[in-house]
Amino acid sequence: MEVCVVPHDSNWREAFDSEAANIRKALNSIQLEIHHIGSTAIPGIYAKPVIDLLLVVASLDSLDGRNDRMISFGYEPMGECGIPGRRYFRKNGINGMRTHNVHAFEQGTLGVRRHLAFRDYLICHQKIAEEYSLLKKQLEKYCNNSIVDYMAGKNHFIKNHEQLALVWQSEILNLNKIDK
Repeated sequence: MEVCVVPHDSNWREAFDSEAANIRKALNSIQLEIHHIGSTAIPGIYAKPVIDLLLVVASLDSLDGRNDRMISFGYEPMGECGIPGRRYFRKNGINGMRTHNVHAFEQGTLGVRRHLAFRDYLICHQKIAEEYSLLKKQLEKYCNNSIVDYMAGKNHFIKNHEQLALVWQSEILNLNKIDK
C-alpha cells in the first residue's frame, strides 16, 4: 500500500455519508451505529485519502453472519486483524487503491470509546491535531513508502493521545452528569 497523505478534503464527509448509506443497505437487518473516524474525520489535517468508518453493533456474531453482504458491497472481511474484539473490513477502488476501512466493535466496548474519544479530542484540540498532521507529513517523507514503518511511526503519538483523550472524554461526561 502506497503511503500518501494529502491536505484535508471537504468531500470526505460526503464520501463517508455515501458509504455509510451503502453499509446500512448491506446490513439492514442488524441494528448499528456508523461513525466517521480516522484522520479524514478531523478538519484541517493531512490524511491518507481513505475513509475510516466505525460500526457499533449489538453483536459481532450477527455481523459475522453478514460477511457475504459486505462482500457484495466490495468489502473484504479480515476478521479481528490483530485487534481482539474487532471486525475489520477493507475496500479497494477499481484502481486497486484502498478507499475505505471499516472497524466494527460491540456497543459499550473500549474499542468504540477510544476511537470516538481520539477523534473528538483532536477536533477540539487544534494544536494537537496540527502536531499529528505534521508527524504524518514527516513520516510520509521518511518511511520509504512502507505502511508498516508509517504506522509504527504514528503509534507512540496515537497511544499517548488516546489515553489523554479517554481521560478528557471521562471528564466531559462527568461534567455533563453534574449539569443535569
